[in-house]
Amino acid sequence: MADFTRSNAWKNGGTFDNKDLYWYAIGVQAMMARSLDNTASWWFFAAIHGEYVTPESLKNPRAFPWSEIPGAPAVPIVPLPAKATYITFWNQCQHGSWYFLPWHRGYLLALEAQIREEIKTLGGPSTWALPYWNYFGPAQEYDIPPAFTAPTLPNGSPNPLLPIARYGPMNSADQANIWVATEAGIQNHPPIPTDLFYGPVTLDSMNQPIFAGDNRVPEFGGPQTGFNHSSGTHGDLEANPHDLVHVYVGGTSPDGSVPGLMSVPALAGLDPIFYLHHANIDRLWASWNVTLGNPNPTDPTWLNGPAAGGNQEFVMPWPGIGKWIYTPRDMGNFNQLDYTYDDLTRPGGAVNVIAERLVNLGAAIKVEGSKMSASVPEGKNIELVGASLSPLRVEGEGAHTLVRLQPEVRRQLTASLEKAAVSSPPDRVILNLENVRGTRDTQILNVFINLPPNAKPAEHPELLAGSVGLFGITDASFELGDHGGEGLNFALDISKVVDKLHLGSALDSDSLGVTIVPNKTIADEDQITIGKVSIFRKGL
Repeated sequence: MADFTRSNAWKNGGTFDNKDLYWYAIGVQAMMARSLDNTASWWFFAAIHGEYVTPESLKNPRAFPWSEIPGAPAVPIVPLPAKATYITFWNQCQHGSWYFLPWHRGYLLALEAQIREEIKTLGGPSTWALPYWNYFGPAQEYDIPPAFTAPTLPNGSPNPLLPIARYGPMNSADQANIWVATEAGIQNHPPIPTDLFYGPVTLDSMNQPIFAGDNRVPEFGGPQTGFNHSSGTHGDLEANPHDLVHVYVGGTSPDGSVPGLMSVPALAGLDPIFYLHHANIDRLWASWNVTLGNPNPTDPTWLNGPAAGGNQEFVMPWPGIGKWIYTPRDMGNFNQLDYTYDDLTRPGGAVNVIAERLVNLGAAIKVEGSKMSASVPEGKNIELVGASLSPLRVEGEGAHTLVRLQPEVRRQLTASLEKAAVSSPPDRVILNLENVRGTRDTQILNVFINLPPNAKPAEHPELLAGSVGLFGITDASFELGDHGGEGLNFALDISKVVDKLHLGSALDSDSLGVTIVPNKTIADEDQITIGKVSIFRKGL
């Protein structure tokens, strides 16, 4: 039986009447009182995820220095730890990698252990566990819990859960206007101008039963990589909901001069809501394993982590022992960990996608109770269907390009849709945005297929391929960085959109139109470009 249970932050209205949140604030306050070079300080833990305070990180001219973050308490920039210490511990977060989920699970465990020690020292419960923010929950749980917007703690002292640099989807200085753009959140908040678009935060990634993929089709957990702190292709769960929640919650200041902490990997760990967001991502992974019955990789390369291949190890400060080294093997079996969640039920958005597609394509399938029965395609072949011919600059209110389709491959894709059956599932169709570069992490790009000219995006949700948050793009685009400025890659499953085009005979064409619509107007200085838009089919 687990020793600790992580509970919903919206319990008792999400206020400090929820004692998990009250004691979280007390623990955070104690950690914030320590210096930057103290391995038990809030600032040190934030830098484990990423930082803009060391000389090495500040070589990027687009970095937003910790010294310029507004608000109180002031984020310290000295004293730095010894260089050997910060090289060992800082800038570890794994993104664009199949290590994304296990690395962050270990990070949460270490932070939780440190806060629990603070709480016990101050007379609090020894069973305290980190709450999670389930923005997919009922009522208004897409809103940030009120404890994170209250100006003071119950004792009248400043609330450490309330940073100034948190601006939300509306890029507002009003801390009460922080929410996640789930479908319910969008319906219950002021509409965005109709020439722009809020891409919804969804649970669609939970429908993908395969953990590991490659850069073209990254699957649920991300592509196989070595140690990967930035750049690369984001897996399905990482892309949505993870990235979108970061960007929507963080936002940017009303004048655009200050990024919200949550919007940038090197700032995100400074915002206390970060850890509740990641607890929810961790909870979704646990549900994907335990409730939906999907397996993690058994490949020793994943189980043993990047250190087994000569890369950097995963290491955290840990109260009482100093340094804790872990691997994905240690994190992968949820039932063997010392914590659980109060809710691991099947997420509402989890459906049998193949069965749903077969129904839409007119195939006869077996219905068992409330479940539609259809297997996942076994095919692992991936073939290029088409690609754009030149890089795309995204500016102002968006951009448009054409993806030229290879005639023979398009005919094979069409044949797959026409003969779709339980015994012959249709191909999956994946759209890639390759080598996305830019200088502003606070942007979301929404991708539409064959959007009519001058059409308002909000009126055509059936043509939405998906949405991507540019969380991490500044570092990924830095030419002197670890990956030479190759940018970020995103993969969107556009199978349902392609099915609709096929049924409307709109797939009988030599190209598909791809329209990029931002969530807010893109300034020229943001320099957002997409190296290539490509479309692949999988499951031949």
